[in-house]
Amino acid sequence: MTSYDLVLKNGTVWTPGGPVDTNIGVKNGRIAELGVAGDAGETIDCTGLTILPGVIDTQVHFREPGLEAKEDLESGSRSAVMGGVTAVFEMPNTKPNTDSAEALEEKLRRAQGRMWCDHAFYVGATAANAERLAELERLPGTAGVKIFMGASTGDLLVSEDRELARVLASGKRRVAIHAEDEARMNARLSERVDGDPSSHPVWRDDESAILATRRILKLAREAKRRIHILHVTTPAELQIIAAHKDIASCEVTPQHLTLAGEEAYPALGSYAQMNPPIRSGKHRDGLWHWLNQGVPDVIGSDHAPHTKEEKAKRYPGSPSGMPGVQTLLPLLLNHVANGRTSLQRVVELTSAGAQRIFGIVGKGRIAAGYDADFTVVDLKAEWTIEESWLASRCGWSPFTGMRLTGKPLGTIVRGRRVMWDGTLANAAEGRPVRFESVDFA
Repeated sequence: MTSYDLVLKNGTVWTPGGPVDTNIGVKNGRIAELGVAGDAGETIDCTGLTILPGVIDTQVHFREPGLEAKEDLESGSRSAVMGGVTAVFEMPNTKPNTDSAEALEEKLRRAQGRMWCDHAFYVGATAANAERLAELERLPGTAGVKIFMGASTGDLLVSEDRELARVLASGKRRVAIHAEDEARMNARLSERVDGDPSSHPVWRDDESAILATRRILKLAREAKRRIHILHVTTPAELQIIAAHKDIASCEVTPQHLTLAGEEAYPALGSYAQMNPPIRSGKHRDGLWHWLNQGVPDVIGSDHAPHTKEEKAKRYPGSPSGMPGVQTLLPLLLNHVANGRTSLQRVVELTSAGAQRIFGIVGKGRIAAGYDADFTVVDLKAEWTIEESWLASRCGWSPFTGMRLTGKPLGTIVRGRRVMWDGTLANAAEGRPVRFESVDFA
């Protein structure tokens, strides 16, 4: 009989062909075989549990370096694995920005021995580095290039068509886009109402997002460059993107699929403030319509923590952003339990979709030869999100007190049990994610 390092037995395994009741054998950090019967150094009995491909969150802000009072790479990745996430793509708007080879190397150095999950880092596009992006996007550990079309900090803002065209002309990998129109938002600053966060989506209105999305699609087509539009908040954008899937993929967030402005702003105040904004219940329902039409490719959390002291400031002096990496999967499992979508669609949006559109090597599915990344869940568990469960340094969530059905029980990264039933492993051993266009080009 074959000997394995790890066997997960008696679970319902979500394979590329659907759910199968089987055992998984793991050797040297990779899936050796399904349907195994053999000895193992470690055996995990998954009776009554469902084993999903490891969840990949392709948009998080872990704030290091420079903003560690809000979060750092250790606490952010700990929050990730507590919620069943096995890999993350981290964003470049830190201090200093991640806009050079040296800044990327520094993040990778900081991650070593501190990040609990596997990871990659985006390089931020600027007017100054546009011609170097083709080189920067090819560096190991790089998730690609990120463009902020609106409302970023410092020189990461690239809002003019001429500069956007320069960025899109440099490189070949898919470019991630924050699509809000800076000029329109600047013209609408008077729409903000002092002390009233519910005016946030009035200021940053639908047209701010739709206009930016139309502009970047036109520019991408002219440049023959694939793009990925982040945190889409309007059904109109998804309808537009559906006609451009040859060049554009897109993301929605659990926050925009769960919260509706009519309830969120009265209940949460500035804690509901994020960019692009939480919009109406009609918007939320429209996102679900297009999600179940198959238009969004991934769900990312846009985990963007701020301290309670910062979020308690009077609007509009309060910062935009909320934590979300730990609650990404629990919210989605609850939506499955409530019949909003299927578990098959959740698997596509949280693992297979990311592998497909970003060309991730060895992750995104449970198949022989792939990394042994698993998210083990109890689909029937009924529980309440409590502040004591949250691992993010910011210490809060807009979903605290929410009653859910479905809970991540275990996070296994390359065959190593990193989290099980709320308990972490002894050491953080996350590694950089590999990409076809970088490691095998």
